[in-house]
Amino acid sequence: MRVLYYDCFSGISGDMNLGAMIDIGVDKGYLVNQLKKLNVDGYDITVNRDERKGITGTRVIVHSLEEGHHHRNFNDISTILDNSDLNNNIKKISQQLFLEVAKAEAKIHGKSVDEVHFHEVGAIDSIVDTVGAAVCLDKLDVDKVVFSPLATGRGFVNCAHGKFPVPAPATTEILAGIPIVSGDAEVELTTPTGAAIAKVFGDEYTKDFEFTVVKTGYGIGGRDNQVPNVLRVMLGEKKKLKNLHG
Repeated sequence: MRVLYYDCFSGISGDMNLGAMIDIGVDKGYLVNQLKKLNVDGYDITVNRDERKGITGTRVIVHSLEEGHHHRNFNDISTILDNSDLNNNIKKISQQLFLEVAKAEAKIHGKSVDEVHFHEVGAIDSIVDTVGAAVCLDKLDVDKVVFSPLATGRGFVNCAHGKFPVPAPATTEILAGIPIVSGDAEVELTTPTGAAIAKVFGDEYTKDFEFTVVKTGYGIGGRDNQVPNVLRVMLGEKKKLKNLHG
């Protein structure tokens, strides 16, 4: 059994996830070529080696080249996915990720899913982060995904609607049922995109794990916090127990 373990001691965001996925073995060229199948413009991607507090990993930055604000709604993004040349599994995973964010935003703002306009998550860079996450999970083809408790950070963060407490309301809503810890950093460590990845990808949430580590990867975050701002992922193998009853 192939297991993917997310060690979110410093939270999780869309760009950190892409960095970790490339660091653990998803080919950069494959990811870029798959994202071209979205048939959207207005972004470019840089991938480089970076480090935080002595831990080296992969830093992915998706640059938005869009002018002005594009507040797409769930239907807009569904149309982009439906019209893309991505495989059906990637489309399905991507839809699930965006739907988690849409449901959270709808509940917070007292609107229907169709009425909600994504702000940060509707921007082209967040779309690429989110669909890229689906591309990477599809490529790794693991049997189980496990997450540690997610560090959320604390304090306040500036959002499209103003200054929100950390974790932001949408993030908090998405993380319902998932173990979280605040962590030490007075910043946002887990973003709505990161929370959606944990919600959709996760089969289990625990700080205890039992498997043989095959490879470890690190996705580097943008800030240099007191705790290393990295997302650690482990690819492991776990032997299935034999059925003693035949």
